[in-house]
Amino acid sequence: MKVRKAYTLIRFIHSSDLHLGKPFGRFPEDVRVRLRQARADAMNKLAALAKENAASHILLAGDTFDQTTPAPTVIRQAMNAMRAAEHVVWILMPGNHDHANATELWRQVVQDAPENVVVLLKPAPHEIVKGAVLLPAPPSERHPGRDLTDWFEGAGTGDALRIGLAHGSVTDFDSSEEGGSSIIPIDRARRAGLAYLGLGDWHGQMPIGTDTWYSGAPEADGFKHATTPAALLVEILSAGAPAKVTSLPTGSITWQRARLDLTEDDDAAALHDRVLPPLAARALTLFDMPVTGRAHALARVALEQATVNVAPDFLWHRTDFSGLGMVHDTDDLDAIDHRGALRAAAETLATEASDTRLAPEVREAAQVALSHLFSYALEA
Repeated sequence: MKVRKAYTLIRFIHSSDLHLGKPFGRFPEDVRVRLRQARADAMNKLAALAKENAASHILLAGDTFDQTTPAPTVIRQAMNAMRAAEHVVWILMPGNHDHANATELWRQVVQDAPENVVVLLKPAPHEIVKGAVLLPAPPSERHPGRDLTDWFEGAGTGDALRIGLAHGSVTDFDSSEEGGSSIIPIDRARRAGLAYLGLGDWHGQMPIGTDTWYSGAPEADGFKHATTPAALLVEILSAGAPAKVTSLPTGSITWQRARLDLTEDDDAAALHDRVLPPLAARALTLFDMPVTGRAHALARVALEQATVNVAPDFLWHRTDFSGLGMVHDTDDLDAIDHRGALRAAAETLATEASDTRLAPEVREAAQVALSHLFSYALEA
């Protein structure tokens, strides 16, 4: 007896929010270069995942480009990368950063696009394979202010399998990266008879029910999302069959924020060591550590030295001591001097650092100065 093989109607990669050309202006130039290159390299990663998983298409649900006027090199190099991945068809839909009314951007994209790139600038059905139709909802401006998927329900597609692609936030959950209004109904896929609704805009991967997903960005661009950057492999066996969705890791650079909340009895340097990532991972990690709570001056100095020692391990490193209060006692001040000018200066700074009548920036400046004084005394 012959066993009938399962037939997949369509298998594709769903991604979004590449933000090619993002400037990353808050970082030093060498870090900005690495971050921009990682986003460009994400296209090669998506192409490789498509090939490994026999996916016929890569669907990009908006914000492929970070702005409406990216440099010509950003557009051309993106198209060249897609051209090189000739085994897959790329489907590009505008987002709010690269909305459909950015006419010069999309004119250049269409001009440079190879045959395996499809650009969907209009809300109209598009047959991606025989028996499967894609319904796109491209934004035509930065903040559309309305549900761009409302036409899905009345779209005539015959008996074809229906897949939706949209960029924006859903009701009951403000998934906009910019705090925009929540406008896409959470049950849009069910109401419009979609086998799958692929969303962009939220940079962390997340399901909204079983048939609606935010793919998340393939590379992180901030410390906001705890999820690992990934793309989605979507497989649909036939019209009426549920979509099988598999998360595939894509990120190469890690953004880690480790909050250190101290008490005056803590060994601050030891706690710092515990939150550090493995040594081998640090060269590709942006590490941000806000420090809060209270610590003795000597503990703060030890923590400051520990952070200075590890900072060169990282792609980027920052420690924020502005939220850390200092506990001052005689033993701490004795480490500076028992009497004399340095001791008097230390006592004055300690008083200012703990005086709640003073402005926060004045207290912080006093704490920093006192910390420097301790460092000087310990090195002397």
